[in-house]
Amino acid sequence: MNFNRRDFLKSTSLAGTGLLLSSVTNTLLADQKRKEASIGLQLYTLRDDLPKDPKGVLKKVAGYGYNQIESFEGSQGMFWGMSAKEFKAYMDELHMTIISSHCDINKDFERKAEEAAQIGMKYLICPYLGPQKSIDDFKKAAEHFNDRGAICKKHGLRFAYHNHDYSFVPVDGVLPQDVLMQNTDKDLVDFEMDIYWVVTAGEDPNKWFDKYPGRFKLCHVKDRKKNAPLSDKDASCILGQGSINYVSILSKGRKQGLIYNIVEQEFYENTTPLDAAKADAAYLKTLKMA
Repeated sequence: MNFNRRDFLKSTSLAGTGLLLSSVTNTLLADQKRKEASIGLQLYTLRDDLPKDPKGVLKKVAGYGYNQIESFEGSQGMFWGMSAKEFKAYMDELHMTIISSHCDINKDFERKAEEAAQIGMKYLICPYLGPQKSIDDFKKAAEHFNDRGAICKKHGLRFAYHNHDYSFVPVDGVLPQDVLMQNTDKDLVDFEMDIYWVVTAGEDPNKWFDKYPGRFKLCHVKDRKKNAPLSDKDASCILGQGSINYVSILSKGRKQGLIYNIVEQEFYENTTPLDAAKADAAYLKTLKMA
């Protein structure tokens, strides 16, 4: 039998390339599947239950199918009486990841950024700014966000701002949300779109994803009661029972840079916070996005 070394090397090279491509493809598909399967919960949803038994409540959250959490800074800190490393170890035990936390950005922020970086968190987030008296006040807030963003960047994580409805109400004929986004450095500051509050302000979340592609990296997912007037601020309900089209919105968001979908429930009717969190997770698992 004739043995052609050149043909042999060519065939083995092609086979190796095929194996490499197959491995890369499988890795990408697995990563995509993991992202699609990621379900996050903002722990503020369980603000009344969590302080009583942090570990017990977190274990229940994991049991509902959540694999990512966003914390908030309560009386026991962002890590609920544990050190950052202790909290991370418990998250590992539950097969969950702490992605981000809302916190007071005006107190001990450098320390908070250091602790967040130690355990691989992605974001520290300003949860609330509040209505301001003038557009200049919102511009000053944007400068402050840039400063906080620089601190986060130094430690290897990101800073973001979480909106309510007030930033979509004109001040001096200008939308504060535009001011915040246009006066912050995109290399330092991202945004967490609270979709409920955008809708409550009478705005279309899809238009904001298109207007500022790549700026909304996180979002809060909570539904709004059907036929509730916009004047009704406290109209959230279990996901899938309301009027917000999350298939459309989250699909658009993903195409424009959205990475993290985080459930948050602020108001409850005929249910408990834990039951609401469980039902919300079950709904998200059924979503099939483009």
